[in-house]
Amino acid sequence: MAPPKWKVTAGTRSQPSDRRGIPRRSLFVGATALGTAGALGAAGCGRVPSGDTLARLQSQGTVRLGIAGEVPYGYIDDNGAFTGEAVELAKVIFKRLGVDHVQPVATDFSSLIPGLRVQQFDVVSAGMYINKERCQQVIFSDPEYQMLDSFIVRKGNPKNLHNYADCVKAKAKFGTGTGYAEIGYAVDAGYKESDIVILQDQVAGLNAVEAGRIDVFAGTALTTREVTKKSSRAEHTEPFAPTIGGKKHVDGGGFTFRPNDTKLRDSFNTEIHKMKANGELFRILRPFGFTQAEMTKLTAEELCK
Repeated sequence: MAPPKWKVTAGTRSQPSDRRGIPRRSLFVGATALGTAGALGAAGCGRVPSGDTLARLQSQGTVRLGIAGEVPYGYIDDNGAFTGEAVELAKVIFKRLGVDHVQPVATDFSSLIPGLRVQQFDVVSAGMYINKERCQQVIFSDPEYQMLDSFIVRKGNPKNLHNYADCVKAKAKFGTGTGYAEIGYAVDAGYKESDIVILQDQVAGLNAVEAGRIDVFAGTALTTREVTKKSSRAEHTEPFAPTIGGKKHVDGGGFTFRPNDTKLRDSFNTEIHKMKANGELFRILRPFGFTQAEMTKLTAEELCK
């Protein structure tokens, strides 16, 4: 299992319109995988009932996993290895479901659900946030993690910024990433969207804060924590739940399945619940920067509302 290298976009996963950059190597490997795995899928379909995806996967011995080339969820590392928290979890669970091989299919984040629906891959393994809009298109496993927000600020947090309301009150110059859910959270708190500085990712956000171009960069607690580890000029704030419509909001990420694949999803859930109960899930996610604070008992049903 390779630990993440924080130079690839690792932004929030809540916006349905998210778009993320994918390393060229990831695209090449993904394209190759699509051709190979597509042939495997076609070969397997004729030997099992057309409506039983789990039986088909068990028969062909391979599951095609849609990934977006994003640390820490699913990506190709510098050694060409297929890894990430969702990927390593998939390897364990699918093996227990009788599917020995996982095949990555890299695509743009915004193409994951469309690609799943047209069977370019069998499952999305990208730590995708579960929300009401997506639940109208696909079905989700219960989340493997929950995620709070956090800010990148200058050392000492001179403007005392701990939530979105603080930023509005202080008239802080606010930045976040392309397509990040934090755009909506900031607007809900009182920012005009046109006043928000949109940057490529959390690394660009760190650089902007260190250089004084912005006062604060909003991202997930996981990514802000990791990216500020070696900074001498910036720090991350304590994680918090953003307030949306007057209510505290916590995101959760899970595996994504086609609406008809309830048997596959339910079998997957059975295994992930066992792993939550015995601590194995945390042991798999921990090398990728996750802490106990990101472990969750939330369900997909709750997050789909």
